Amino acid sequence: MYKIGLVGLKTSIEQIIELAEEYKYKLEFISFPYVTTDEIKKMVEENNSYVHAWLFSGPIPYEIAKKTIGTDKIMVHAPATESGFYHSLLEMIYEQGKIIKELSIDAMSLNAMSSINIVEEAVPQLNIKPLKIHTKVFEADVDLNDLLHFHLNLWNEGKTEGAFSCFPSVCEALREKGVPAYRMSISKMEIQQTLRILYEKVKASYFKDTQIGVEIIEVEYFNRVAEEMKTPYHLQYLELRLKEMLIQLCQKINGSFSEKGNGIYMIFSSRGAIEQEINTLEDTIQNLAFEAGTPVAVGIGFGETAYSAETNAFRAIQHSKEMKKREIVIVQDDGKIVESPGKQKELHYTSRTYNERLLEKLKKGNIGVKTYKKIVALIRRMGWREFTTKELATHLEMTERNVRRIVASMCEVELAQCVGEKAHPTRGRPSKIYRLL
Repeated sequence: MYKIGLVGLKTSIEQIIELAEEYKYKLEFISFPYVTTDEIKKMVEENNSYVHAWLFSGPIPYEIAKKTIGTDKIMVHAPATESGFYHSLLEMIYEQGKIIKELSIDAMSLNAMSSINIVEEAVPQLNIKPLKIHTKVFEADVDLNDLLHFHLNLWNEGKTEGAFSCFPSVCEALREKGVPAYRMSISKMEIQQTLRILYEKVKASYFKDTQIGVEIIEVEYFNRVAEEMKTPYHLQYLELRLKEMLIQLCQKINGSFSEKGNGIYMIFSSRGAIEQEINTLEDTIQNLAFEAGTPVAVGIGFGETAYSAETNAFRAIQHSKEMKKREIVIVQDDGKIVESPGKQKELHYTSRTYNERLLEKLKKGNIGVKTYKKIVALIRRMGWREFTTKELATHLEMTERNVRRIVASMCEVELAQCVGEKAHPTRGRPSKIYRLL
């Protein structure tokens, strides 16, 4: 059974648990109620390793947790929609006994400013004129006193007839000051939809984890290593030491070990087990390389069948052997390539594209799909708006001359453009600055 960390205010958690009754035999919910948002960071940090997925009662705890632990786990939150605004407005009109004409609202700034869009889309649908909204946009680390003063100042100036807030503590403080304040909360329908999305993601994760995974580990230049051994016994002792390390790794991931000869080994296991122990694999590779005194290449393949996983593993190890530093390479079942998994410089890209226009341009420029996709993925990962060929060459482990040729071809087929030059502090020609199109 998958363990789900449920983070939210106590009232929200109780509401979600009540509606999650149908999933009680499929998902185990572990409640993490908070009073103030300051508690969320510590909660997710201390418990991230004990849960398979996180469910948040709204976008506020979700955004805080996302900044804290990243996205290595399934993370779902109940979305902010128009229904929360409508619910609060109806409640306010009912209690006040009049049509409200002016309001103050605090709304969280999300990726695409979606909180503001909800208010902007909700008001015209009501066809209530005139209805003026004063909106305060905030980030996840907002100071609640700022929100309180925002609402309070507008009320004291006579510009509003009430306030809507995302925070119960802000609403309570406003009511103490005599301001009609209401919390914009999530509806049952939104919670039920979020639970369905969570369950589907958990199921997808389960099937992904149970895919077959194949690790091909190759001790390179093994013939040369064998020739340098003083006696056949020294070679046999070396092979025993190497196999001992690999069997220990195999035991860690509940795998099946196979020796192919000439320094090539294969381990069959599940995708989930391999991904969970990627750091153990990295340590094993370093020990193998030290023991043998030669580079070790590793390719990992995932697939629905043993054949497809093994095929992807052979593609991956060939890719690894082309890299100067022999990083671990994964080829997934969908063709996606992952370089240096588990490291800060981890890079994801694909060797496929179904964009006919892009394929035509790449063919015209004599640029490989994999090369282009890797360049785009690197630029996005580094957060470069502009780049030089030297910067690309450093991270791609390619010669600058080769990168200049590729980028020049990209410019010719309108996949990139030269936007300026960068002068060197010492003598020499200035470097050209490029941007992707």
